[in-house]
Amino acid sequence: MKDMAMNRRELAKAMAAVGVGIVSWPILSRSARAAGEISGHTWAGYDLPELMGGYIDKYGGPPEFSYIASDDESFEKIRAGFAPDFIHPGNYMIQRYYDAGLIQPIDTGRLANWSTIAPGIAEIDGSIIDGTRWFVPAEFGNSSLVYRTDLVDEEYLEENSWQLIYDERYKNRLAWYDTAAATVAVAALVLGYENPWTLSDDQLAEAHKLMSKQRDLTRFYWSDVTLMEQAIAAGEIVAAYSWNQSFVNLQNENIPVGYMVPKEGIFAWGSGFIIHKDATDLEAVYTYIDAWIAPESGAWLIDNYGYGSANLAAYDLVPQERLDQLGFSDPESLIANTIFFPALEPEFESKYENLYQEVRAGG
Repeated sequence: MKDMAMNRRELAKAMAAVGVGIVSWPILSRSARAAGEISGHTWAGYDLPELMGGYIDKYGGPPEFSYIASDDESFEKIRAGFAPDFIHPGNYMIQRYYDAGLIQPIDTGRLANWSTIAPGIAEIDGSIIDGTRWFVPAEFGNSSLVYRTDLVDEEYLEENSWQLIYDERYKNRLAWYDTAAATVAVAALVLGYENPWTLSDDQLAEAHKLMSKQRDLTRFYWSDVTLMEQAIAAGEIVAAYSWNQSFVNLQNENIPVGYMVPKEGIFAWGSGFIIHKDATDLEAVYTYIDAWIAPESGAWLIDNYGYGSANLAAYDLVPQERLDQLGFSDPESLIANTIFFPALEPEFESKYENLYQEVRAGG
């Protein structure tokens, strides 16, 4: 959750590792805009021409961009009056935007590439509210463990498991992302609970015990992905909560790493597009979204960032060897069997956050 809080410096490093540079585009003031000169609020690294070819072909250049530091922070800015034409949040944020009356419905009939969006992600949580679509899913990424294949016990190579983060053999050699809901949910999976997002008080008490054990084994909780990758590369830690891109980055540095598909289940975030209620140049907005979800954009995203495209046709443009390397051998099956982060009900979001903070404080 909130798993894409990657700053521009960090993603610039990641792109440099795959031979891609940040492209700087001129920023126009709102008063200077003509047709097609819309504004978008997105993640650093998602502003590259390779991800919006059809839009640039039509309008001659990119939209004006501002950047997301975290989904929560961006939501608060937009609720306070910031009004980009389109926003690129995680699916778990859509209910908040809808409840605040900040977005307008999506007309998929204006998206030529909608027909090849994977069924397993088209209906991702948050997409449809009260019978109306508010969200266009565009990409997804996994949240799992990146691990040193030369430093973990062979049992974890033979059968991937979240149990590794509770294994006392790796005390002070584990790193974990500073996030509440995923920490609770992983403990729930290991405990065998089938309702990781709606745990009862008794289940939370059991999760508390496991989370406390994890805390005592964890060397550090990270918020800077670069520091985590450096620690893995140096062998200071043997495993860490991470996203696909860290796996790709470390592979590119020839570090012997694997990326787990735990037997208990693998989590994923899904991101995509919403349209601000005050956006008026909808032709340009839909052209941009359609360009981003096009197969060509998706193939570039898969190959360069290791993230999954929502468009199944994108995988046909990537060599099978590369798909196998990135874990996308059967993308439709993968999407269908992935546990996507939902929007937690406020009651459970509060309970999970309070439990996580209590554990972090030593309780």
